[in-house]
Amino acid sequence: MRKPITLDLPEGVEAELASASRDENLSPSEIVTAALNDYLFVRKFRRLREKMRSQSPQLYSDDEILEQVS
Repeated sequence: MRKPITLDLPEGVEAELASASRDENLSPSEIVTAALNDYLFVRKFRRLREKMRSQSPQLYSDDEILEQVS
């Protein structure tokens, strides 16, 4: 289910988003959704990495943690 939201973007960001939208033939919503998904994935990865490394710093590589997040 999709839900509309409102964003306040600085003028420069709004112009860059419009340009990227035209260049890549994607809607601004698609670009923002992809960027947000990337951000949330990295956030989840970093939190899990900190948790795992605090328990056993030597045992977990970033690749092993990435497997847990994916």
